[in-house]
Amino acid sequence: MVLRNLPFSFPSPSPNLTSLISKSTTLHHLHQILSHIIVTGVENHLITATNLSKKLSALSAVSETLLLFSSIPQPDLFLFNVLIQSFSQNNCHSSAIALYSRLRRRNSIKPDTFTYAFSISASSSLGCDKVGRLLHAHSVVDGFGHDRFVASALADFYLKFSQVDLAEKVFERIPAPDTVCWNTMISGLVGNCCFHEAVLVFKKMVFGGMQVDSTTLAAVLPAVAELQDLKMGISVHCLAVKKGLHCQAFIVTGLISMYSKCGEVEFARILFGKIEGVDLIASNAMISGYSSNGDVEAALNLFKVLLISEEKVNASTLVGLIPVFSPFGHVGLCQLIHGFSVKSGIDSNSNVSTALTTVYARLNDMESARQVFDQMPEKTLASWNAMISGYTQNGFTDMAISLFRQMQMWDVRPNPVTVTSILSACAQLGATSLGKWVHDLIIQERIESNVYVSTALIDMYAKCGSITEARGIFDAMPEKNDVSWNAMISGYGLHGQGQEALKLFTDMLNSGIVLTGVTFLSVLHACSHTGLVREGCEIYQSMTRDYKVEPGPEHYACMVDLLGRSGRLDEALNFIKAMPVEPGPGVWGALLGACMIHKDTNLASLASKRLFELEPENTGYYVLLSNIYSADRNYPEAAIVRQAAQTRKLAKTPGCTLIEVGETLHVFTSGDRSHMRSDEIYAMLEKLTVKMTEAGFQPEINAALYDVEEEEKENMVKVHSEKLAIAFALISTEPGTEIRIIKNLRVCLDCHNATKYISKITERVIVVRDANRFHHFKDGMCSCGDYW
Repeated sequence: MVLRNLPFSFPSPSPNLTSLISKSTTLHHLHQILSHIIVTGVENHLITATNLSKKLSALSAVSETLLLFSSIPQPDLFLFNVLIQSFSQNNCHSSAIALYSRLRRRNSIKPDTFTYAFSISASSSLGCDKVGRLLHAHSVVDGFGHDRFVASALADFYLKFSQVDLAEKVFERIPAPDTVCWNTMISGLVGNCCFHEAVLVFKKMVFGGMQVDSTTLAAVLPAVAELQDLKMGISVHCLAVKKGLHCQAFIVTGLISMYSKCGEVEFARILFGKIEGVDLIASNAMISGYSSNGDVEAALNLFKVLLISEEKVNASTLVGLIPVFSPFGHVGLCQLIHGFSVKSGIDSNSNVSTALTTVYARLNDMESARQVFDQMPEKTLASWNAMISGYTQNGFTDMAISLFRQMQMWDVRPNPVTVTSILSACAQLGATSLGKWVHDLIIQERIESNVYVSTALIDMYAKCGSITEARGIFDAMPEKNDVSWNAMISGYGLHGQGQEALKLFTDMLNSGIVLTGVTFLSVLHACSHTGLVREGCEIYQSMTRDYKVEPGPEHYACMVDLLGRSGRLDEALNFIKAMPVEPGPGVWGALLGACMIHKDTNLASLASKRLFELEPENTGYYVLLSNIYSADRNYPEAAIVRQAAQTRKLAKTPGCTLIEVGETLHVFTSGDRSHMRSDEIYAMLEKLTVKMTEAGFQPEINAALYDVEEEEKENMVKVHSEKLAIAFALISTEPGTEIRIIKNLRVCLDCHNATKYISKITERVIVVRDANRFHHFKDGMCSCGDYW
């Protein structure tokens, strides 16, 4: 169809023509009407053209709409706005922005508030925030920056790009935000997982006397559910009743979900029971509620009811049914749901695929998780997050980091959930440079640094050896939760700074934050690794007496470690005997470790006997007991223990050390000669050995194999992985540069002593993270005070 610049100076359109346009349902009808207009003509062509253009765009006939629009000599602002809005609503966002650009080039017409609001809404879906920022600047220049309608669209735009801080700034500058503005803010914050912030905005809205509608309540209920704030949830429910909104279907569904996530399944069941007939959306919420509370059988039964009622289940049904929150013991069910989704054609839904990826990851079946992820026709941010989180939680940190880099190459913008997961991977790996790169990315991309992101940064820096940076982030946090405090206290414990941990624990007490079992575990661990026995015992007693926190297996193990590490082995044994529950492997393992430090073979035999009964396949206990006998020069007993391990075909976990030079990770094992600079490394090691010997260093060889000569024992300990890593660092970095290495096992006595000498000889600060804690070596001294 070709349109020319027609004069359109025809009689006024009849009401029948306008009615005919509005009732048209196909492009064929509209083409006929357009032909009629051209043949018969109308005088006021703008009205007809506007109605016809709006109808064409509603049917996604973008090319015809633009063609009609281009034939009009002098379109007015109303027509521009109608088309920009129509294109935006019909996912023709580029066309909407093109029309805005065309409007700005006209000197006779200026954009108004509607132009900017519609154009900004269109820019939200373009996948690039540059256009929206430009529109924001234009709106400010034209004097519409604080307009309620425009500001609401801007807040929504920034929230869709996870730029929460900018959205908040726009919102705060609205002179008198209406209900729509408040709702936009609450909904956007929930979409960015800023649940606490969403509830705060809701409270300000209510206390400020603003009109609350059903959209408000529906927006805030998911935030309350995620926070599991039952008291707040009941308040929202009461408000819904007061406003007469509690019977609306989507409010009831939100309440069912909220009560379920708060653990009040019975309340959710009562609400669900009041719904007449079979309601799919409410049923989905109830299925999800049952599943999230571990009642998989009830979820399945309700799912069967839906199938029997011939109600067509959808993606939300399966997402709720997948036992993401209680996966163990339900491998078969997950596979059945997966098969059902494939047969139903629902497996292509990104939410279903993401839930399947998550549940397989939690079942440690990373192969199936990755298969589902790779087969997704469209990978959403949530799906990337699920896969990265799965790798991180299962210890595949290198795969998590690799996938994160791939995500970056695909131009998928991370959100707070993404960076929290990848920071956890960096913390596990001890990759300082990568962690700093992620931190820089958070700043550059303006990713909302909420309490979870900040806590992940604290944990990452602490576990990468940068406790000062961790404290700086902690102090800068405007709001801290119990996890933030726990992470910082734990970080101090990891670095052997027990007094700092105790000070922070006191500050936490004064802050009014509720103490949890993790809090006490973190501070007890800090006391254990710095010999603060009296303080640790007082805190343990206070935990049960004053704060009514029941100790778990980890607390008992930590107390045994605290007493045993300080040499009070008899007290540790008496503590075990007085335990109200049967001591587990962690408790006996802590006692065996203390026996290694203080060379108590008799008590070690008792502890190891219990450990061999509880965890007969754990190689570490055999190795530790053998080393205790070897250190006591009881080589026959050491041989018996090693033989028992060999009979069971148990393999010792090989020791390895990781070091990051530049942005490259290097891994060394004992006696390793596979590195490309192996000759230089061993030459440096020989040079160091000579200098250390001259300074008075003597190898610690008691724990080495008993059936080799003394000289061979010295050679064995001399090429331990941490020594090779340090030698490599010395030839690969500038003099004076701090050296950081990570050992997967507890650092041995010989390497600990050797590193002290190396730090003095080379005048280097050497930071070693082993399986238990950090050691900071400087000028021949270690921060642990030889107490580890």
